[in-house]
Amino acid sequence: MSIRKTEAKTLKPGSYFIIDGEPCRVVSIEKSKPGKHGAAKANIVAIGFFDGRKRNAIMPADRMVDVPVIDKKSATIIADMGETYQLMDSETYETYEVPKPADEEIAAKCALNAEVEVWELMGRRVIVRVK
Repeated sequence: MSIRKTEAKTLKPGSYFIIDGEPCRVVSIEKSKPGKHGAAKANIVAIGFFDGRKRNAIMPADRMVDVPVIDKKSATIIADMGETYQLMDSETYETYEVPKPADEEIAAKCALNAEVEVWELMGRRVIVRVK
């Protein structure tokens, strides 16, 4: 599980960071100006990458937050195992299973021998798109 640290004020919409142990994609971020008695605050709205839940985080803008390192790979679907697909990595020829995509649009394009893009973050793999 590879994670790096960054300041909350450097996050932008579309970037990823971790709230409550769940990787989330930032939808919007508002930064307030520092006041007479306190530091600038960041109000971050994000959506969970795996569960799709909306989450809010309000924190000092200079607080260090965890950002997941996303490993993007190419793979080929070699078998339909019911609830999962068996994939073969295009570079290492390693085989592994990933759950079928929840997104209907992606799921409709998945077929045997289809080339897919797989993201691995926080020890879990997900099919993101069909090439």
